[in-house]
Amino acid sequence: MAELMQGLKRSCYCTEVNEGMVGNEVTLMGWVSRKREFGHFSFILLRDRTGIVQAVVDRDSCSEDILKKESEIRGEYVIAVTGKVQARTPENINPNMKTGKIEISVEGLKILSESDTPPFQIEDNVNVSTELRLKYRYLDLRRPSVASNIMLRHRICQIVRDFLDKEGFIEIETPMLTKSTPEGARDYLVPSRVHPGSFYALPQSPQLFKQLLMVSGFDKYFQIVKCFRDEDLRADRQPEFTQIDMELSFIEQDDVIDVNERLIKRIFKEIKGIDIDTPFLRMPYKEAMERFGSDKPDIRFGMELKDITDIVAGSEFGVFQNAIDGGGSVRGINAETCASFPRKKIDSLVDVAKTYGAKGLAWIVCNEDESYKTTISKFFGEDTIKAIAERFGAKAGDLILLCADKNSVVFDALGALRLEIAKRLELLDSEDYRFLWVTEFPLLEYSEEEQRYVAKHHPFTSPMDEDLGIIDTEPENVRAKAYDMVLNGCEVGGGSIRIHSGEIQQKMFSLLGFSKEDAQERFGFLLDAFKFGPPPHGGLAFGLDRLVMLLTGAESIRDVIAFPKVKDASCLLTDAPNVVEKKQLEELGIEVTASDEEVN
Repeated sequence: MAELMQGLKRSCYCTEVNEGMVGNEVTLMGWVSRKREFGHFSFILLRDRTGIVQAVVDRDSCSEDILKKESEIRGEYVIAVTGKVQARTPENINPNMKTGKIEISVEGLKILSESDTPPFQIEDNVNVSTELRLKYRYLDLRRPSVASNIMLRHRICQIVRDFLDKEGFIEIETPMLTKSTPEGARDYLVPSRVHPGSFYALPQSPQLFKQLLMVSGFDKYFQIVKCFRDEDLRADRQPEFTQIDMELSFIEQDDVIDVNERLIKRIFKEIKGIDIDTPFLRMPYKEAMERFGSDKPDIRFGMELKDITDIVAGSEFGVFQNAIDGGGSVRGINAETCASFPRKKIDSLVDVAKTYGAKGLAWIVCNEDESYKTTISKFFGEDTIKAIAERFGAKAGDLILLCADKNSVVFDALGALRLEIAKRLELLDSEDYRFLWVTEFPLLEYSEEEQRYVAKHHPFTSPMDEDLGIIDTEPENVRAKAYDMVLNGCEVGGGSIRIHSGEIQQKMFSLLGFSKEDAQERFGFLLDAFKFGPPPHGGLAFGLDRLVMLLTGAESIRDVIAFPKVKDASCLLTDAPNVVEKKQLEELGIEVTASDEEVN
């Protein structure tokens, strides 16, 4: 390679060339994005990670060597160009290019590497499937928009490190090979060769280790860290993802919230040039659910839920009354100006609600003549329908959608419906950033599947002091010192004040159904550490991938991760996961058996 380069040195990146460098000689290196000929000139668009610059070969005056090499160049060849920076004539200025006012007059040209024809055009807005892009991800990463996302991710990490360093945080790495403590998502397991039959787990988060660091006296820890969860994927989920993780000692909830608001303010100022208003709105979990049907509400628009249980209670309408008798409720939203929706469109909204567990929707159309068209007219008189409309503040042209079921279903269905209607009405401005903290989450929630209480966040979250008195008698009503940062309907970060009392931690394990022996087996190293002076502590973790996705306006976190997985957690580029040699399995004491489906 040294012989190939023959002493050539890149003087700058493509888009660093500017008008102030006119007359200077530069050497640029990169990939040929496109080549076109016009008259006696050949125009080469040269691309590197920063973008594109135009190089011009005057075929009438260039050397035979340059002419020969120029004729050989094809798309995606890697070349080195040496030449003088010159200003473009006014009619040739390209306002859509960062370097659109200058070009390079080629005086030297060298082919550094050749390329086959790529499977798709290396340019933005190319019409190509996600699968093909990810199979050739190294080519996809050459596209300016994707490369820009990756570089912006780097900038965010640098801002975070600089900010937290100045705040007195210490960056400490925690182990990747650790103990499986199943409580939450499934672990990825790693077999041990030197301990046959035993397994490490890849961390779902550094939670326990960062708490141990607080016991160790490192009172401000952070880490930008890989985490792993073996769970079903969605647009904003990956089996491996990155957290901006932090933990602090001798603090309360307000301290954690303050430092993270200032961090977010700094990121948005430097990345987007936006001054985010602080402090952020705070909203208790109960209020968020009752107003928006979600613990991560999008507050860029209204359409809030209203409870009409008191208005319709005692009716002969079985759908409503059965829900009320079962401890549920009847709630709805007012889709303003949507009364003109045809029946087919209303039915499509019913289908959306059904995907979230609702059995259906009732609806009321508010007519211009102050009358109502509704699916429940046979069960309720005009006065009741009018009272319902007044509860929603409905006016002529509005569409009221009602759902009756247990509260969890009502909230899920109406929360999703609210967002769907907002998308259809184009109410969501991607440049309108609305932050809030959701606080006072339930400490526990009951799992019908496991027939026991499970932690709403994780087993190390502290209950609120004022609720400790009911932790034995009303565990379902105990609130947690937990807080989630929400941006435009997405949870970007979450954390809590941790339990630092061994007694309360044992109580928490008991509520989760663990015996003392079970708790010691799973978390004994933490419980033992708590015997040696644990400080009050708490923390928070941001989803870096999700934060970058929101800052770039990308549709999926796949667009901001260099080498992401697809929905079935496989890597199209490397064909992972894959089978391994029998010898490797034998060394690990593992035997792979066929599933029942494969046998049959």
